Amino acid sequence: MYDDILLPTDGSDGIEVATEHAAAIAERFDATVHVLSVVDTRNRFESPASGLSAAAWKEAEGERANHAVETTVAMLSDEVAVETEVVEGVPKTAILDYVDDEGMDMVVMGTHGRTGLDHYLIGSVAEKVVRRSPVPVVTVRLTED
Repeated sequence: MYDDILLPTDGSDGIEVATEHAAAIAERFDATVHVLSVVDTRNRFESPASGLSAAAWKEAEGERANHAVETTVAMLSDEVAVETEVVEGVPKTAILDYVDDEGMDMVVMGTHGRTGLDHYLIGSVAEKVVRRSPVPVVTVRLTED
């Protein structure tokens, strides 16, 4: 039923909760977990006042994405088949493209549960993926507890 499970990660605190869910589903269905992180190409801080160049932004985002993948993979059991990928783009679009291009059967992803102004200003990648995904999406609240 589920052969390929996508586990997007941005390295947020609490990702181990979503990783545990993805691992449990993968073990139950003998599935492969695809750990994906997106180098966000939208540099919101590029301006003369901020002093952060496009190249510096991309380099920092690349390091963050690679670290997020490595950290998440380290949380998975050796008995779970894993594939990793770091791609560039806008996170919600890159995740949905990966689902389509790689034939994912399910997405397991964390959500921060932001509300109010934070949700309006920052948005929710998880919400956008849930609304547009052609496959089931399991969202797991990332908490520090």
